[in-house]
Amino acid sequence: MNGVQRTPVEAFDIKGVLITDVEEGQPCLQCGETCSGFSPHTWRKNCTSCKCPREAHDVCHEEWVSVRSRLGLKGDESNGPIGVDARERGLAWAPPGLPSHKVEEYFSMLPEIAVPRLGTPGERHRDRQLAIQLPKQDLARAYCRHLDPKHASSADDFMAARNEIALDIGSVQEVLERDLECSVCESSLKYGSLAVSASKLGLLYHPTCFRCADSDCKELLVDLAYCVHDDMLFCERHYAEQLKPRCAACDELIFSGEYTKAMNKDWHSGHFCCWQCDESLTGQRYVLRDEHPYCIKCYESVFANGCEECSKIIGIDSKDLSYKDKHWHEACFLCNRCRVSLVDKQFGSKVDKIYCGNCYDAQFASRCDGCGEIFRAGTKKMEYKTRQWHEKCFCCVVCKNPIGTKSFIPREQEIYCAGCYEDKFATRCVKCNKIITSGGVTYKNEPWHRDCFTCSNCNNSLAGQRFTSRDDKPYCADCFGELFAKRCTACSKPITGIGGTRFISFEDRHWHNDCFICAGCKTSLVGRGFITDGDDIICPECAKMKLM
Repeated sequence: MNGVQRTPVEAFDIKGVLITDVEEGQPCLQCGETCSGFSPHTWRKNCTSCKCPREAHDVCHEEWVSVRSRLGLKGDESNGPIGVDARERGLAWAPPGLPSHKVEEYFSMLPEIAVPRLGTPGERHRDRQLAIQLPKQDLARAYCRHLDPKHASSADDFMAARNEIALDIGSVQEVLERDLECSVCESSLKYGSLAVSASKLGLLYHPTCFRCADSDCKELLVDLAYCVHDDMLFCERHYAEQLKPRCAACDELIFSGEYTKAMNKDWHSGHFCCWQCDESLTGQRYVLRDEHPYCIKCYESVFANGCEECSKIIGIDSKDLSYKDKHWHEACFLCNRCRVSLVDKQFGSKVDKIYCGNCYDAQFASRCDGCGEIFRAGTKKMEYKTRQWHEKCFCCVVCKNPIGTKSFIPREQEIYCAGCYEDKFATRCVKCNKIITSGGVTYKNEPWHRDCFTCSNCNNSLAGQRFTSRDDKPYCADCFGELFAKRCTACSKPITGIGGTRFISFEDRHWHNDCFICAGCKTSLVGRGFITDGDDIICPECAKMKLM
């Protein structure tokens, strides 16, 4: 697995059955490649390589006997004449006494991670839960490396009483009665389904409800091993912790009446030590970091910051002032130019150096495009494109009112509020002098409202209509013809010329092209010779006829 050779580090025999714990060199599931492999501490429960606990590594067991044998419990493990060899079925463990189809039914009721199929995450999960829920140092005094011989009898009495009174293995059985309820969730147990029985309480549970009652655990009880306390189910670890303190360092139960309490945890008297150097912290000052205690020397060498000014360590007795991932002693937090203390004062930073307000302003501060004064440290600045102003200087060039966050219009290096810009630069109608906001008309390069561009005589709108002008005044075609146009001698209607109309003039008389016809034969005389006959004009042929 993961290409790492599993090295057995301890073996023990209960009832003549060999069990081998494989842990040394196994990868850490939290650190991954940063851990070179599990390397056990001489007495702590953690890895010396990555500092993570043993159970965080990919620990496993090459030959797990049944949990009943592991715990040293007496009695037949099967619940009936038919049993399943778990490994032949591809499982690291199966409830004893169940036929094959019932084993599959049982595991179908559990989450996938809780199904210990060989070579799957479920098998590794079971290995870790066995190590967590059934710590071997709780099960036999032979594995208690830090038990004082004078307390050995207390440990034996505790383990014997636990095995007799509290410890047991649950069994899986078919529900053969109706109207039964799960003892945890109080929901009904379906007739004919599978349930887990805890014989020490005489109660039944849904397979997913057969869990440790400890609020920090709540895990499914591995291989159905449980302990009873106050009529509730616990894994062996948390059962033991209801009755005895457990050393936070070596993970063994404490049977001595004298031990150390610190950081809301319990410790063997000699195990409350620096997490880095293992020196005893009893009676010594220490610093808590990531839930681990450190002596002053180790904390300062591993975690303390170096001062940017003097390059010395900022110890725990010194105030650490920081800015942008840089740190200073309180006495070293000085202006880089005038050396005045910057503690509780405004300061500026430039090219990784810090300056008091005055020095920063004098050397680096930019200036206002309004008043020309510098922007002092902490001053609010208004910016637009490449220009900048003090807040009070960012005002309209006409009314001098501060613009703040209101809309504004720039024009030729000047700033105008919307109202002043409109008053000064907006397009106005030449007739009414009001601002044209949309839909205007241009006539002789001058702007008009559409409603203001009307005939000078009848006041009808000329927008989109044919019009002409006289004396720079616009007229509709009808009014212009009535007021100013020549009149046709023939039809007496005005000759406007609008739209390209052509006309004929002779002496003081005028005709539309269409009206310039012979008074006799009515043929057009346009482009032909004609003869006047009083007020009429006639063609030469009609003139001859008239003379004959």
